[in-house]
Amino acid sequence: MTTPTAIQSARPVVLGVLNVTPDSFSDGGKYLSVEAAVTRARELVAAGADVIDVGGESTRPGATAVPHHEELARVLPVIEALTSEGIAVSIDTIHSATAAAAVEAGAAYINDVSGGLNDPDMLAVAARAATAFGTRFIIGHWRGIPDPSHERSQYQDVVRDVRDALAARAAEAIAAGIDETHIIVDPGLGFDKTGEQCWELLRGLGELAELGYPVLIGASRKRMLGEVLSALPGGASSAADRDGATAVVSALASRAGAWGVRVHDVPGTVAAIAIERAWAGPQRGDQITLTGLEVFAHHGVFDFERAQGQRFLIDVEVSVDLRAAAAGDDLSNTVHYGELADAIVAAVAADPVDLIETVAERVAQLTLGFSGVRRARVTVHKPDAPIAAPFEDVSVTVERVRGAK
Repeated sequence: MTTPTAIQSARPVVLGVLNVTPDSFSDGGKYLSVEAAVTRARELVAAGADVIDVGGESTRPGATAVPHHEELARVLPVIEALTSEGIAVSIDTIHSATAAAAVEAGAAYINDVSGGLNDPDMLAVAARAATAFGTRFIIGHWRGIPDPSHERSQYQDVVRDVRDALAARAAEAIAAGIDETHIIVDPGLGFDKTGEQCWELLRGLGELAELGYPVLIGASRKRMLGEVLSALPGGASSAADRDGATAVVSALASRAGAWGVRVHDVPGTVAAIAIERAWAGPQRGDQITLTGLEVFAHHGVFDFERAQGQRFLIDVEVSVDLRAAAAGDDLSNTVHYGELADAIVAAVAADPVDLIETVAERVAQLTLGFSGVRRARVTVHKPDAPIAAPFEDVSVTVERVRGAK
């Protein structure tokens, strides 16, 4: 699969970190009570977080494993409180039972830093959640709880090795029944990787994105940032001192095409990304456009529209990275617009509905299912709509980003 690395016009999804643990490396113990955790989550959402990533067990180096019942006792009341307020939640866990309970409580994402390696039942749980609730599964790269001595940080080529490992985990997830559109990948910065290897992965984000899955970047307050900052005059010493650097990484990840960023300091990150977006302007990267695709279908509110049918014209603009296709003159590295057109025609002609808004959404979701498509802009025209006054056209337009809710 290929996916674009070109600049996006919409900002990445921001996951706000909420650790309900006593021993997380930067904020352990701050949000142990349900009241404190919910208050913090509301603050993060007000500052611009799209998703609250709730974790009840630290995966820092040297962390102590938490009994299942204790992890559940920490996270479930918080998740239930947040989802009851309509706040999107991710459960940060490496345990399938915790993930299953969190999904039942309303979590929309399972964020497993082990990518399903820690618990053999995780993929089955994630598959059931994806099928039943549309839950997305975030596959992290790891080789175990981080080892401070870096004895497991040996790679032939860290970008290639991590990419291949993520591809293998994604393939296993798909084999377990998780639709590829529900998969997000995370290179696992800081998990058995030296600081320089983490920077290599960020420089190679485009190669990771070539897998075809949205990429989540989690660099917030990590040691890789501290190593850089400590060399500066008056170098930062605490984890919170790394928030400014985290915001810079988030903005650069946004420019490089990351689907999302996971951060502790939401206001700083949102501000940095806003500046990056303003700098980037309305660029959309490479595009493939289909204009005026004509389909005869039976959509409409009125009975005569359903019975007689009428013309619909479809315009579709998809964002893809065309550099590999152009360099190799290889159709497999792009979107086959003939196949895309045939699929759109079939989708529009099928299953009559009342609204062209519904038709537009159907086409957008279909288009995002094509490997390599990150963004789809779909316009459905209804030139023969039953309007008494003279008119040229009526249309609706939707724009959707792969992986966004």
